[in-house]
Amino acid sequence: MKHLVKKLGVAVFGIALAVGLTACGSQSKSSSSQSGSDLGLQTSGTLTVGLEGTFQPYSYRKDGKLTGFEVDLARDVAKKMGVKVKFVPTKFDSLIAGLDVNKYDVVINNISQTKAREKKYLFSTPYIYSKSKLAVKKSNKSIKKITDIKGKKVAETTTSNNATDAKRMGATITPTDGFQQSIDLVEQGRVAGTINSGESFYAYLKQKPNANIRLISAGNEIATQKIGTIVTKKHTKLNKQISKAIQELRKDGTLTKLSKKYFGADVTNK
Repeated sequence: MKHLVKKLGVAVFGIALAVGLTACGSQSKSSSSQSGSDLGLQTSGTLTVGLEGTFQPYSYRKDGKLTGFEVDLARDVAKKMGVKVKFVPTKFDSLIAGLDVNKYDVVINNISQTKAREKKYLFSTPYIYSKSKLAVKKSNKSIKKITDIKGKKVAETTTSNNATDAKRMGATITPTDGFQQSIDLVEQGRVAGTINSGESFYAYLKQKPNANIRLISAGNEIATQKIGTIVTKKHTKLNKQISKAIQELRKDGTLTKLSKKYFGADVTNK
């Protein structure tokens, strides 16, 4: 009889232990997937990302596959959140507006944080701190600091912030169609320089290390722009989770690693 009681006791204990382990296992699974369960995602368990997909090195296609700094960043953010990632390439003109019609959950596309945008959308903690630079021809000895462009010709797209900054410092704007044309005019000696973001110049020099330009820091003359992900104001929880993931990627060195891979320099720190 004692042996029977003992066997029953062992059996009951085994069942209890199994139930306990099962409960712990289900609790653990619930905990790990919790990050993606109540964030209001378009598709449960998947972070849907809007981007251009045509802007190297941020997001572009290589051998038919989507790649780039922000593509890798989005994948790493989703991994930290415990969800999958899906990309929706969209033209820039309608990219931010796509958030309003639920085309995707978040936009990750090198978009600076401005007061006008903050009125309608939420920005994550920055993943890029964009600092302006002035590119001049290597042989140019007359320009030592960015304010030396006063009275000189500077190549810029006319509607850009760069053109506004150049005018403020007294330069005359030579209109161009874009970044490459501006660089060409500098190298040809037809203008004194061109202002753009440091990361744009770094990416260009990574591809063309022998380009006939040198860079001059804007210092405090042009404010640093914060680049973060964007969601609608109803997605406060999602924004917090994305920001948390970016902070973890900054702390573990992933942001710096990705930046050096695609830009050849670290553009992720203040």
